[in-house]
Amino acid sequence: METMSLYIVATPIGNLEDITLRALRILKEVDLIAAEDTRHSKKLLDHYDIKTPLVSYHSHSSKGKVEHLIRELQSGKSIALISDAGTPGISDPAWSLTQAALEADIPLIPIPGPAAFLTALMASGLPMDKFIYLGFLPVKKGRQTLILSFKDEERTVVFYESPHRLA
Repeated sequence: METMSLYIVATPIGNLEDITLRALRILKEVDLIAAEDTRHSKKLLDHYDIKTPLVSYHSHSSKGKVEHLIRELQSGKSIALISDAGTPGISDPAWSLTQAALEADIPLIPIPGPAAFLTALMASGLPMDKFIYLGFLPVKKGRQTLILSFKDEERTVVFYESPHRLA
């Protein structure tokens, strides 16, 4: 276990058994876990009897929260960053914390695991050798323009969308 490191830990998308042994070990060994939704993450931690202290870190977290976590890392602590499901940084708020850690010369250590878009692509039957991932589409402005810009795209185009907006 490296001190003063930010571990970016992928968590299960739906089935709690879809977590790596390394991810479980890291979650047990770090000093702190920064979670998108602590209530949701507590289910995973309780399932595996992980007692590591948990703090919230989500899209509404202030700059002060990022600064606090960076100070914790600089004091020698190790922190695991997790999202509600899948890989932190893919369509969730991990980016600002990882950028702040890099700017502070804090090592980032990725712990790979599930990502929802890759899991969906695996089961889609669409070509997987070349694809473009867009994250969430804009809710209003530029949405149709973006979609139309890919009408002649030969690669598989993957994006996230809310079910009620698909029609």
